[in-house]
Amino acid sequence: MYIISDIDDQKWDEYVKYHPLGNIFQMSSMYDVYKNTKNYSPIKLCAVNEVTNKIDGVLLGVTMREMTGLLGKAVLGGFSTRSIILGGPLVSDNSIDTLSKLLFEYDNKVQKKSLYTEIWNLYDIKSILNNVKYYSYEDHLNFLINLDQSEEDLWRQIHKSRRKNINRAAKKGVVIEEIKHKKMIPIFYKLLKESYSRVKVPLADMTLFESAFEQLVPKNMSRFFLAKHDDAYIGARAVLTYNNFIHDWYAGASNNASSLYPNDYLVWHVLKWGVKNNYKLFDFGGAGKPDVEYGPREFKRRFGGNLINYGRYTHLHSPVKMKISNIGLNIYQKII
Repeated sequence: MYIISDIDDQKWDEYVKYHPLGNIFQMSSMYDVYKNTKNYSPIKLCAVNEVTNKIDGVLLGVTMREMTGLLGKAVLGGFSTRSIILGGPLVSDNSIDTLSKLLFEYDNKVQKKSLYTEIWNLYDIKSILNNVKYYSYEDHLNFLINLDQSEEDLWRQIHKSRRKNINRAAKKGVVIEEIKHKKMIPIFYKLLKESYSRVKVPLADMTLFESAFEQLVPKNMSRFFLAKHDDAYIGARAVLTYNNFIHDWYAGASNNASSLYPNDYLVWHVLKWGVKNNYKLFDFGGAGKPDVEYGPREFKRRFGGNLINYGRYTHLHSPVKMKISNIGLNIYQKII
């Protein structure tokens, strides 16, 4: 087996498509999204069988520096880069050897510029990842909602309080619009920034969403929605769509719109849209660690999905820099 970084996109995507755990985050289109995003550097690796010359595994990851602005730069400096492998690696026959070689090569490429690498699991693959050196497991929750049911059944499984909020939004005249033109992305991004600033969490540069709109929307791999009341946009949500899955990606809402419940209404709109368009599963995009308080978890729980714990795996490349980064982040959150 040998590892290469340059392979035909069509061959790569065919492998992902027919892999039982194939997902949008390992598609070549996501590489293109990251490549055109400020402060993002994607890496693609492919394991090729020397005998058959066929693909035995793929890995798409990205290093990112999401702390933007002069303040964040001053506080964290060069200690804010991390590496994420979302939904991968994908290997044939659950081969631990292939998995280990892909991760070894990936670590060599990112360890000098990243504090750590995290593998965000979309499936329960502990049986093979537990055998990989240097990566330690942490519990991490998520909610999955079954879309293979009628809209009426889906509505009944939502908590009573959440249904009330959705009905209130409808009665108050909130409407949902799908973004059809790139010129609306700055409005979308402004709403995300309000939410991320409110909870003091760094946000990716706007080029991530511009790139996703250009690369994914034409391929029916993403949808961008806005909630509107009168003449004001009050909520935003982006989802990724692939292979019968809808992945909740980014969301935000105006600080002054809580009484209009744009977040509740947007989620319900996406769920209805998913049922109507024959998607099978809605992935709520994470619900935090079990032993750490996490506000969005309760919001997501009340939509009636199944709580799962596929966990995450972390390889810490620089413990010293990681400590400095955590100190810097705490200072940043207290200042802003």
